[in-house]
Amino acid sequence: MSEIQFQTDIEKLIEIMPQRIKMNIKEGMLDDAIEIVLDIGRIPEIRLGNGKILSLGNENITRDDLDYITSQLPEFTSDNRSGIAGTLHRISAIRNRQGKIVGLTCRIGRVITGTIECIKDFVVQNKSILFLGRPGVGKTTKLREITRLMADELGKRVVVVDTSNEIAGDGDVAHPAIGKARRMQVSQPEYQKDIMIEAVENHTPEVIVVDEIGTELEAAAARTIAERGVMLIATAHGNTLDNLIKNPTLSDLIGGVDTVTLGDDEAKNRGCQKTILERQKQPTFDIVIEIIDRNTLAIYKDSATAVDYILRGWPISPEIRKVDQNYSETKNEVNIIQKVQELDKKVQDATKSPLNYSFNRVQFIKENKKHKKIYIYAVSRSIVDKLIERLDIDATIVRNVEDADFVIAHKNFAKGGTKILSIANEYRLPVFFVRTNSMSQIQRVLKEALNLTQENQQTRSLTNYKDETELALDETNAAIAKLSEGAQMVELQPQDAHTRKLQHELVEAFGYKSISIGEEPNRRLQIFKEE
Repeated sequence: MSEIQFQTDIEKLIEIMPQRIKMNIKEGMLDDAIEIVLDIGRIPEIRLGNGKILSLGNENITRDDLDYITSQLPEFTSDNRSGIAGTLHRISAIRNRQGKIVGLTCRIGRVITGTIECIKDFVVQNKSILFLGRPGVGKTTKLREITRLMADELGKRVVVVDTSNEIAGDGDVAHPAIGKARRMQVSQPEYQKDIMIEAVENHTPEVIVVDEIGTELEAAAARTIAERGVMLIATAHGNTLDNLIKNPTLSDLIGGVDTVTLGDDEAKNRGCQKTILERQKQPTFDIVIEIIDRNTLAIYKDSATAVDYILRGWPISPEIRKVDQNYSETKNEVNIIQKVQELDKKVQDATKSPLNYSFNRVQFIKENKKHKKIYIYAVSRSIVDKLIERLDIDATIVRNVEDADFVIAHKNFAKGGTKILSIANEYRLPVFFVRTNSMSQIQRVLKEALNLTQENQQTRSLTNYKDETELALDETNAAIAKLSEGAQMVELQPQDAHTRKLQHELVEAFGYKSISIGEEPNRRLQIFKEE
């Protein structure tokens, strides 16, 4: 979309404002604006993307101001939305108990490109994709760009089911932002499910795009579409996959959840309670993408497996991708399009595969084995580095928690790391706790985090392995415990220079002091409290 088109759209929104409000809109004020808010008896405001609010003058909004604006708009629908023909701007009304408009929210619609570059390799796979995220993080923007990609670059037959003209703008002519895709307008939100089915039955689409699936009937319509072999791109209410699983209205989108009672032998084999939650059927959507913020996406490549893992309480992490980063799969656009065209030729059966519960957890782990990034909090880095080297693990320690695949934290310092743990939770990162900074404890947790077992380590045994360094660090931990119980000074056994260095670091991590005394080969540590 050209800069000229963008400027014209903004001018169309300004044009419907009363003259005294126009005069207060200075050049550049709307560059980062999300919406203009107009309430009777209050000063009009511009709300920016960074959370700031700008006032437009110092005169309160009157009913005449609102009447002036609404007189230039099409009639509001039952969901109190209207728009400006040929633009993506949305005008929403607030009414009093008598039905009169007492406030307007003028949402600024923009054409933003490049927001799906990091997930283009998923978009072209011919799989149905569901986007989740809180309001304002760019779900509809991504739908719009995916629509244009499918229709223009991949040559698909795309139909947009456009409730309240949210995706393709107001007016009978769809906005150029959706490319060659066709748009079916939905006059009232309650008719969205009917238009979804009508689109499949009447217009032979290969791809259907829907914004805001929010009811059980709409979820059922989405399943009907997917079962007819049509690729579905949609958004739904809910911030995370876990929220969606717990939502009885929309859980059918990811297969539905049912309570199952197991027999005694089966419960024993699984190591779980007799009453458990199970996925009912194949998910409507193959891929689920959580939009954490405008630049960060969490991707579940296999929604069926992800749901099964969550219901069983097994750890699973989505793939985190950034909008402003390049990914090798998406760099060569020509190759991507060729790949899709080849895939289309191979697809003969448009029906969904039958429900399959025979997934193998060990096999899944092997298939997803890759270089791991670890963030540690209040845990000895030197010990973790040594374990990575000793166990021959393809992993590194990272400086920022948002770049990690999982977090290892010291349980005693968890309260002080509330911010770190909060960020880890926001990015859906598993957190593993150690009770002490001993090598044996960290090794056990590291093995758990990486799903390492004695069987899949061919060159060494990990279960009962302790070398002299580990024993020395265990002795250090025992000495630290004595200091915390009231001892003033503890002297350790003699060690070599490298082991003493590890001991010094461990002591420092707990806030105590240590010095090396004696001559080689009897040089050793004295640990004491700082006076």
